[in-house]
Amino acid sequence: MKLSLESQITLYPLSIQKDRKNYIVEEPVSGDFFEMPEICIDAMERINDGQLLGEIESKLQKKYPKEKVDIIEFGGQLMELGLIQEVNGEKVKQVKEIQSSGGFTWIPPRVGRFFFNRVTNKIYLILLMVNISLIVWNPELFPHYQDIFLFHSMMLNIITYMFISLFFIIIHEFGHILAIRSYDLPTKLDIGNRLIFVVFETDLTSAWKLAPKQRNILYFAGMAFEQTIVFIVLTIQLLFPSANGIFIGILGIIALDIVIKTLYQCCFYMKTDVYYFIENITGCYNLLERGKQFLSKWIPFLKIDSNETEPFEGECKVVRIYSAFYIGGMLLTLSLFVFYFVPQAYYAYSQVFSNLLRSTNSLAFWDAIAFLGQTVLLLILFLYAKKSRGNRSRVPFRGKR
Repeated sequence: MKLSLESQITLYPLSIQKDRKNYIVEEPVSGDFFEMPEICIDAMERINDGQLLGEIESKLQKKYPKEKVDIIEFGGQLMELGLIQEVNGEKVKQVKEIQSSGGFTWIPPRVGRFFFNRVTNKIYLILLMVNISLIVWNPELFPHYQDIFLFHSMMLNIITYMFISLFFIIIHEFGHILAIRSYDLPTKLDIGNRLIFVVFETDLTSAWKLAPKQRNILYFAGMAFEQTIVFIVLTIQLLFPSANGIFIGILGIIALDIVIKTLYQCCFYMKTDVYYFIENITGCYNLLERGKQFLSKWIPFLKIDSNETEPFEGECKVVRIYSAFYIGGMLLTLSLFVFYFVPQAYYAYSQVFSNLLRSTNSLAFWDAIAFLGQTVLLLILFLYAKKSRGNRSRVPFRGKR
């Protein structure tokens, strides 16, 4: 449907709230969120007043002399975003997916507020500081890559680690779920991946209804639960160093799992919880896409979205700083692979291939076969998560000028 300066358009009902720098626009039917600058909000308010596009463009040019105003282009963008209901009284044909009510609404908000309130939020921060201090003062508590090899059976080692890791992934995600339910907002769980790891992801899209300060605890909620567990584990290891070997070994695996996951949160080339926190406090959303776009000038193999728009005013400095952290995150990942995952994989597969040379009547032989079968199963699960992930994201779509 073609727009002209004589066109009069009608928008779908929208919810608009001020963010740190720009505005967050919600389309309640589909549940989509968009970030837009003030001039766009001004234009939409004039559209809602029934003004013609040409009249709107003329008034905006006078009010924003430093801005390039093209109301036809903006109207086309609103059309692409599915925000226009009628043009000159004629219905715009489009199929809008009605957002689901979301899951976990059976959890009462008061339960979420029990775990996340002004007092507990400070306690979680204190526990993080205490955990760092305990490890600095007692370096032997820092996890070692061999902590995962608790038993002689490689299959049993991996199964133990998988169940522990899965359990604490669920604990982490329930932190996010309880935090968002404390504001009586719905959410759901998805399956995704980070690098080669299959993970659960809590949909925090509805968090854009909240003020920026309120969103911070939602991003740190999973880590808050993890740091509570790490504090308990480190305390037991310090107080009872001579406890049962298996028990202490399990605690070591728990510490290893959570510490590695915490370090991964600082890999800023991925959209981790810490990444979303940085986006939120700076008010510069889609930092990852902006950073990759900036770094692509020097790193040609980076994949970037050709449709990505230019940063909003004042964002360029933040993008440049973030780009340095992007590179730092890559170096951190490399360090984790060198000091943890490569030694673990080398030790595990060297034992497995050695056991394959044994007699088929040996338990070690069948342990190796089961281990390799498990590897194939994990690879299939990873590929499934990679395929099903699609374009799901916790961040809103960027509005365009």
